[in-house]
Amino acid sequence: MISKVLDAIVKKWPREDRGKTIWIQQDNAPSHVLGNDPDFALAVAHTGLDIRIMNQPPNSPDMNVLDLGFFASLQSKAYLRNSKNIDELIRNVEKEYVEYDQDMVNRVFLTLQGCFIEVMKLGGGNGYKIPHMNKERLERLGTLPTRLSCDLQLYQSVMLSLSQ
Repeated sequence: MISKVLDAIVKKWPREDRGKTIWIQQDNAPSHVLGNDPDFALAVAHTGLDIRIMNQPPNSPDMNVLDLGFFASLQSKAYLRNSKNIDELIRNVEKEYVEYDQDMVNRVFLTLQGCFIEVMKLGGGNGYKIPHMNKERLERLGTLPTRLSCDLQLYQSVMLSLSQ
């Protein structure tokens, strides 16, 4: 987390967003870094950025952007390369990660945002279908958004529900 993730964030984070909080979401695996880990906090302090860790809600794969699309996509690309041993597999996965198409990342995040909106429409729970918006077609047309809008009435309804 410190040597790879923090380093990548520092190198690639846009200057105009330097004052904003950067959230690293991880699942609840016991092997992950705790949000109050002193080594992580010290490393973050040296970056000059506001970087924080949060855990995803348990048992919610649609709310985990990594499970939702990134890992599956990365895995399928890495499997197209022939790996004769574990070291080659690791190199192939790292190569696919470095070469990963940024447009694919945008599609995954749009799907995540769509799931958030669907959950809000239902007032919570997981009885929804993952929304589809023909992202590839919109991308070809040059009209694929980088974020989705939430209806003001829906937002206000959710905020009222959360306050009660």
